[in-house]
Amino acid sequence: MKILLLAPHPFYQERGTPIAVDLLIKTLAERGVHIDVLTYHEGQERTYPGPGSVRLLRIPPPAARRNIPPGFSLKKLRADAAMYRMAMRLVRENRYDLVHAVEEAVFIAMRIQRRRGIPYIYDMDSSMSRQIADKMPLATCLLPLMRWCERRAVRGAAGVAAVCDSLADQARADGAAHIAILRDVPLLDSAPPPTPTHGFRDERGLTGPTLLYIGNLESYQGIDLLINAFAQVPPDLGAHLVVVGGIPDHVTRYQTLAQKLGISDTVHLLGPRPLPDMGALMADADILVSPRIHGTNTPMKIYSYMAAGKAILATDLFTHTQVLDSNTACLAPPEPMAFGAAMTTLIREPQARAQLATAAQHAVETHYSLSVYRQTLYDLYDALADATPPRS
Repeated sequence: MKILLLAPHPFYQERGTPIAVDLLIKTLAERGVHIDVLTYHEGQERTYPGPGSVRLLRIPPPAARRNIPPGFSLKKLRADAAMYRMAMRLVRENRYDLVHAVEEAVFIAMRIQRRRGIPYIYDMDSSMSRQIADKMPLATCLLPLMRWCERRAVRGAAGVAAVCDSLADQARADGAAHIAILRDVPLLDSAPPPTPTHGFRDERGLTGPTLLYIGNLESYQGIDLLINAFAQVPPDLGAHLVVVGGIPDHVTRYQTLAQKLGISDTVHLLGPRPLPDMGALMADADILVSPRIHGTNTPMKIYSYMAAGKAILATDLFTHTQVLDSNTACLAPPEPMAFGAAMTTLIREPQARAQLATAAQHAVETHYSLSVYRQTLYDLYDALADATPPRS
């Protein structure tokens, strides 16, 4: 089988969607699929061993369009326009059995299907309409139109690969022909890394109980909630909050917030760290936190949190509860007093932390492992191969 994979983002980068696409490519190449990956002009080069083949193709760099951020932006729209032109050229010059379209690239795939008759998979990592409305409140009036476009994309797809239950439910309601829930997997690698990894305790000279957040610092992640909640923790507990990730502007913003709250000595914003450090960072923590306040898709970090053997504290929202429950995590309302009280309780009860950690590890090994991901992806491709005649 030969597929065209449309990945509308800088690739490769160590953040959510590019990491998921990297795993997708690696898994398909191991199966023997031949893949042309069309992506943005930015990102690191990657190689993929296996019986399949992978050709990484990049769009021509749009003028002065560097550092394209996650989420909707004018920079991204211009890059997507360049991707559309190159994708149409590729389907004229090559014979593809399938197009695998990630996020908004599904609209390119729809056009390819109409022009060339090539079926497509809609890789649904988020609700695009809701994501745009959350980031740009003025666009809320366009929500019905955006939802109509999403429904058309879902109905036209040969299959929908949803990253979580909420998106699968949306695809089902929109009339998807075939749905697979292709969840993320833990990113902690049991094999030793090629270079030494680093935690934070020795670097910062920290002792005592520590909470750790890893991820970007966009507003939907709830970092304001996290820092305001930590300000409610009694100082005599000697606790620290460590935040890993974020661009410099966001790091500066939250350092300023910690200073205003009088907790700058116990809030440590480390900025981005390489992915191989994740295991060492989590090993140094006592509690792993996910304060997300918007969205319905499960944060990718949750699966690594579950595998790390540490207690998890998360907001009591569907973004988390479709994977976590009261047995595997401490779930608290997204409000500073309540979230801060949950922090205090976990800090004071190490036995409860240990019980949550053990249950979370068991759940991730049973339901969210790499083997489960691999089998789900293969079943999806097998089902579509059986339903779609070979192209001549």
